[in-house]
Amino acid sequence: MKQLITLMLLLLFGVPALAHDGEDHAAEKSTRHTPAKYFSSEALSDKYEVLIKYGELKGGEQATLQLFVADAASNRAVDAATLTVTLAGQPSVPFKVARTDSGTYQLTGTFPANKAYDLQVNISGPLGPDLVQVAKIEVGRKPEPPAEAHRHWYESPWLYGTGGVLAGLALMYFLMRRRVRRVAAAILVSALLIPTAALNPGFAHGGEDHDRGGAKSGGLSSSFIVEKESQFLFDILTHKVGPGNFYQTSEVVGTVTAAPEGRAVIQTPQTGTIVALRVHPGQPVSKGQVLAVVEQQVEAGTQLDIIAQRNSLNAEVKAAKVQYERLQSIADIAAKKDVTEAAARYEAARQNLRLFTTNIGSNLGSTRVIRLTAPISGVVGTFNYAIGAVVNSGETLFEITNLDRLYVETQLYATSGGEPPQNSRFQAFPGQDTTAFALRLVSDAQAVVAGNQAQRVLFELIRPNGKFRIGENVRVLRYGSNRIAQLVVPTSALVDINGKPAVFVKDHAEQFSVSFVQKGAGNGLYTAIARGVDAGAHVVTGNVYQMKMIYLGQ
Repeated sequence: MKQLITLMLLLLFGVPALAHDGEDHAAEKSTRHTPAKYFSSEALSDKYEVLIKYGELKGGEQATLQLFVADAASNRAVDAATLTVTLAGQPSVPFKVARTDSGTYQLTGTFPANKAYDLQVNISGPLGPDLVQVAKIEVGRKPEPPAEAHRHWYESPWLYGTGGVLAGLALMYFLMRRRVRRVAAAILVSALLIPTAALNPGFAHGGEDHDRGGAKSGGLSSSFIVEKESQFLFDILTHKVGPGNFYQTSEVVGTVTAAPEGRAVIQTPQTGTIVALRVHPGQPVSKGQVLAVVEQQVEAGTQLDIIAQRNSLNAEVKAAKVQYERLQSIADIAAKKDVTEAAARYEAARQNLRLFTTNIGSNLGSTRVIRLTAPISGVVGTFNYAIGAVVNSGETLFEITNLDRLYVETQLYATSGGEPPQNSRFQAFPGQDTTAFALRLVSDAQAVVAGNQAQRVLFELIRPNGKFRIGENVRVLRYGSNRIAQLVVPTSALVDINGKPAVFVKDHAEQFSVSFVQKGAGNGLYTAIARGVDAGAHVVTGNVYQMKMIYLGQ
């Protein structure tokens, strides 16, 4: 038993110590040494950006490449473009182009030999015609194999383990011999007193990367890759930075209200039953269109009164007609005054009968039909009643709104030295949208709010295009007269990263970088940049949040 315990101690003595901080070396190999999935070449003109991606190509064999066309200014995918692709210097070599998605095309053809070629892309698109030459399509280039981690032979833990086992067996052999038992025991005790770290290497890791490129994977890099397919999918848009002149603004909150001719309430004039609904919620209607039909029950006494009134009107028309025709026949001897009065009486009787017929019609039974029509053009709102419901006089059935005729009511504060509303320019922004809509002053401040002494001002929205809703709170910008000339970026391009303002800059077709900036004055649409970005850079303005997630997830 003593010999077995001694053997186990010797085995532990010969095994190297390995300490880790939780990292997975297998995972590191799969990420650090992953070869490039594709090669790419790009070209940029003042109108278009062209990117070509391809795998391993061989001369004399049919090749398939991906071609992406984007707007050079906005990075928006260019769709419905006609492309013609040829080899530079060899226009007779044919290449076929087929559209696969918005801004994405598949290019097929055969390169004559294994060497670098330039492709000429003739574009006829919405931005106008252009000729772009994409350089260095490397035919015959092979992807780089993954680099294996190098380890010296004397650093292998198997070597130390095997040596420890052999050393333990040798000492065990000496211990089992009686004549050298004391000497072997002394050697064993001395060996156990020696620190194991002096004989065996200790591998301790604290999360550092031992590869040469460790600096790139140990933290967030300022540059990162976003493939073109993802840019088109998430609509990653850019804006070219440049000096801009804009006015300082002040922002207030406004409330959208309906214009007098932009809203109508449909109510029942009489008590009755809804027998038909000719429209549905959300349906656009025109002025005068029949919306609903209400049937009214007529009592017997009321019905007799209606019949008597009709008979009286018919009798009046007949009597007036006879009188008028008689005077017409003796017009040469009759007084002109009598003829004129007879004509007026006859015309009045006819109008009364026509009005009665319009309201009552030929319906002299126990029911009366009332047709409700639209007083304005607009969109029907939700219904308060259904078919078969009994409604009282004056009850609201539904409303019609015209979202093309809207007002914005806001409160302005009279600041010292401020310009009156008539001399200022105003714009409204719906929700989180950055699209500006012009406002026209309808009514200047006619009253002051007692609580905060603000002036109540009313504006009309110019061409709202259905972007606003009645009762919605919107941002209203009031532009001052102080103009700022400085390097500016769209406010939508700014993003907060670790509490610092930053923008994402597009460096190449698929390469972006983050740049921390120092902000200056702004007006809601644009923000002045004191430093951090250069003129001419393309900053991301569309789907900035998605770019932030990609950057933080690298």
